[in-house]
Amino acid sequence: MALVTDSTTPTAERTRIVTDDGVELGVTRTAPAGATRASILVASATAVPRGFYRRFAEHAAKAGYEVLTMDYRGTGESRPTSLRGYEMTFADWAEHDIPAGIEALRADRPRYLVGHSYGGSALGLVPGTERLAAAYTFGSGTGWGGWMSPAERRRVRVLWAFAGALTAVMGYAPWSRLGGGEDLPAGAFRQWRRWTGFPRFVVDDPLVPDAAARYASVRIPLTYATAVDDPWATPRARDETLACYTGAASRTAVDLHPSDIGVEQIGHMGYFRAGAEAFWDDVLATFGA
Repeated sequence: MALVTDSTTPTAERTRIVTDDGVELGVTRTAPAGATRASILVASATAVPRGFYRRFAEHAAKAGYEVLTMDYRGTGESRPTSLRGYEMTFADWAEHDIPAGIEALRADRPRYLVGHSYGGSALGLVPGTERLAAAYTFGSGTGWGGWMSPAERRRVRVLWAFAGALTAVMGYAPWSRLGGGEDLPAGAFRQWRRWTGFPRFVVDDPLVPDAAARYASVRIPLTYATAVDDPWATPRARDETLACYTGAASRTAVDLHPSDIGVEQIGHMGYFRAGAEAFWDDVLATFGA
């Protein structure tokens, strides 16, 4: 456990939390130097370590928000010694890890979720979303190739096939060797690949027959922001996901343009890179705690 602090910057505490099924997760709690107005859980994208969201966490903390970033099981500081033979599913992150993160936030002030990709796409599988005041996600969509450009669809088809073959040989998905982020447990990769084979992600998977009802049971206000140049989570993919939350208090879709922040490209990862502070300010203004 390490603290980084001074009189003007937020504090960043690296620690661990435990899920309801007994898995320890590495987390970082970034707190304001002064009074705390509300708390935010960052629900990461697939294969993206929590350190990627450090800039956002510090930015939000300077505005008075406590922010919890986390490594899902099987990744980052929540990874076992070996991924070979490590048993888990893609759904575990939503069904166990994200709820543990929500629970780790103090209940005596508003709790919000900021998602990236998976963190918004699988929000409908998260139990206990009623503990949240609202959610705002970036780049969250179905991942189905039919909503991508023809060129991206062909690229992804080759990527899935190659990664699948490597996973069968190695016993885990060597995602880092493919330039996609961190390595993944085999079970998480295979379910991820399966769900992206459906137009509405897990909601269309016959092996998860209650998924539609679970998504419809989410009652909080939702804002889903997507870059118009995001090759995976296109605005159409975002809209198909957002449409599944039929019981939400409100559903807002936001299209983001590179010109909004003076860059040439946002893509799927630019939402949380340096220079995207204007997007983060929109998040905090939406929460307005």
